[in-house]
Amino acid sequence: MIRINLLGNDRPKGRKQQFAFDPGAQMTVVCSLLLVVTVSGIGWWYWSLRQQSAQVDEQIAAAQQEVTRINSILTEVKQFEQRQQLLQQRVTLIQQLRRGQGVPVQLLDHVSRSLPDTLWLTSLEESGSTVTIEGRSTTLIALSDFVGNLGSSDVLKKPIEIVNSQIDAAATATPGAGDVIRFTVKAALADQGPVPAAAGAKR
Repeated sequence: MIRINLLGNDRPKGRKQQFAFDPGAQMTVVCSLLLVVTVSGIGWWYWSLRQQSAQVDEQIAAAQQEVTRINSILTEVKQFEQRQQLLQQRVTLIQQLRRGQGVPVQLLDHVSRSLPDTLWLTSLEESGSTVTIEGRSTTLIALSDFVGNLGSSDVLKKPIEIVNSQIDAAATATPGAGDVIRFTVKAALADQGPVPAAAGAKR
């Protein structure tokens, strides 16, 4: 009797080739991949830190240069302020001295500024409100200029009087010397208070 199995359940199965990794090998591959990724990450992180460190160093160097420049400017500003303060103190002192100048100082200053080149003084005396000036001149023009210069200030009242002017025989007798004119000039002080006797001076 012949039996035919149409379902084929009893037919022997062929053996299939299986490719399976050993669990230990799989773990090794996974660990290797993790190690490569970790090393790569650490390398990138280290490179990034190096780049940031270089940038920070450049910024620090630039900041130090800026600080040095600012300190130099501040030093110059401080020196300028000190000079300005010193000049201001001098200006204040000069103003105080000018305000504190009495008539004697103003009178002497004005008389000295009024002297022509060919004229010189021998005495300057004050009596009350009258100022008497004596001197010598080589020309009458110089004497006239001197009187005109004296009247150009508010220290003395106008008119300025020439009391006398005559040739100084003793000076003229000197060999080679021209005529020397001896003169006396009087003027009244302006209404600024009497001049102390100490203002008298010899020249």
